[in-house]
Order: sequence, then structure tokens, then C-alpha cells
Amino acid sequence: MCAIATSTFAAAALAEENIAGTYRLISSQRKIVDTGEVLDTYGKNPVGFIMYGNDGRMLALITYDNRKAPADIAKVTDADKVGLYNSMMSYGGTYKFDGKKVEHHIDVSYNQMWTGTTTVRDIVKDGDRLIYTTRPAPFSGDGKVSITTLIWEKVK
Repeated sequence: MCAIATSTFAAAALAEENIAGTYRLISSQRKIVDTGEVLDTYGKNPVGFIMYGNDGRMLALITYDNRKAPADIAKVTDADKVGLYNSMMSYGGTYKFDGKKVEHHIDVSYNQMWTGTTTVRDIVKDGDRLIYTTRPAPFSGDGKVSITTLIWEKVK
């Protein structure tokens, strides 16, 4: 009887630690460490998704708000390409979640400097929401050391 109760408790604890699923970005703000200034990380209305599979793989894609589409797909300029590249963030790889933090082991990314690295996000799970806080690091858009808070909501 004790073994069944312990097994049931362990299974329930593991289920609570499972973050598998697809989440939509609700908000993202960053605090610049040197000044304390708080900014919208990707603009007021970014679009983003992060997916965690039961197989231990993950993918993330965020686009800034107000992205400009090229006027003609057949005539995309280098300036158009730079603008699109500079208004997005994406990477994928494997992940480990321990209930308090998630480690992303990056296998592929839009920014080749990230490929082969590991990022750590502290997480608070609040119902269907994941609230991430990054460790202080240079922000890819301007290089300023920042702490970013992202709120993700599970897609149903």
C-alpha cells in the first residue's frame, strides 16, 4: 500500500513538472541592468510561440511587432532581409525542466553565436502560464546586459 501511495505521489509530482505543449507569447519586458530602465523587449505586441515536446526537444520563434513585409516577394532587397532578420529571434534544441528552471540546449538558431550553447530560464508555472526570467545577459538587439521576463500561455 505504501509503495502504491509513493508511486502515485511521484507520478503526480512529475506531471506537475511537465511543460510539454505549445505556448503563445503574452508579453516580454526587459530591465537593463546598468540603468534599471524597463523596455518592451520586442515591441508592444510581439508574436511568438515556444513548443516543448515530450521527446525533450523544443523550438522558439518570436517576431517583433510592426514588422514590414517586403512590397514584392520577387524583389526582396538586402535592406528588407536585414530588417526581417533584425526583427525576430528563433532557436531550437533539447530542454531539461526541473520544476524551477528550464535549460535550453541550442542545436540551431537564427544567431549562430547561440548554436551549441545552453540558456537557463527561471520559471514560475501559474496555471496555463509559464513566467520566465532570464539570467543577466547581453540583449541580442543592442548588447545591453538585461534581465528579461517573458509570459507564455499554453495554446489549447
